[in-house]
Amino acid sequence: MKAYVGVTDQKWYQYLSDKGFDEINFWRPGGSSAFKSLEAGELFLFKLHAPQNYIVGGGFFTRFSILPTFLAWDAFGPKNGAATFREFEESIRKYKGANDSNPQIGCIILSAPFFFPREDWIPVPADWKLNIVQGKSYDETTHEGRRLLDAVMERMPRVQPEEASEDPAVRYGYSMAPYRIGQGAFKVMVADAYNRRCAISEERTLPVLEAAHIIPFSAEGSSNAVTNGMLLRRDIHTLFDQGYITITADYHIEVSPRLRDDYGNGRIYYAYHGLLLPNMPARREERPAVDALQWHNNRVYR
Repeated sequence: MKAYVGVTDQKWYQYLSDKGFDEINFWRPGGSSAFKSLEAGELFLFKLHAPQNYIVGGGFFTRFSILPTFLAWDAFGPKNGAATFREFEESIRKYKGANDSNPQIGCIILSAPFFFPREDWIPVPADWKLNIVQGKSYDETTHEGRRLLDAVMERMPRVQPEEASEDPAVRYGYSMAPYRIGQGAFKVMVADAYNRRCAISEERTLPVLEAAHIIPFSAEGSSNAVTNGMLLRRDIHTLFDQGYITITADYHIEVSPRLRDDYGNGRIYYAYHGLLLPNMPARREERPAVDALQWHNNRVYR
């Protein structure tokens, strides 16, 4: 099992530590380099800036994505570590300056975050160097890595609620705490899967694109899995949710006659009727699940 210890802004940590959020965004001001140190479900740990050389909590890595500031706020809101969008922007400008009105930031999305009480803070490993700027990876194959992971796992039952997991796992002798994919992570994962283009119209203007659940999130059997989502332009999303548009099990678009009957129009939408979905995820495992599409065909489509 691996863990990554990330140097953490104290204001960000203090704001989030008592909120009880199900997911958070550990953002980085640089919007050009990817984070490749962890696989989904592995531990990301928070280490405060010196002289507070302690590990004070963490979360389970879900996804990394480079996002414009507005999209990070739309997906996570206060889970970015700020109460308002203005405060969020000000935090970013401390690092990136004021010239860019909508800077790109690196977003390390973490599920099931946890925060240790002061008495449980863990001193940094003996091999931690004070000149480390972003972070350092550890794993159980090294002495310091095993000591760190043992210390974290010993504290976990005191800070992590017991709840069902979509993907529970036990790896390398360490029992990993359960975590769920949150709504913010769902939005980002769907946007990335569709290359930030509408699945039907291929629109690229990000502010009007939304991650749609195929089986509504409130319905039994729904989830935040990317296969239960599609990226849709806002108006198409509305029609999809209301049953005027659906996608068949073989990925063809259907537009209901009810749209014309109910509103006397819909010309721009009927142009899509019968087409193979123009924009699908390149990775087959991220494409809409057939059973989810059939659910929508049978229960929502008019």
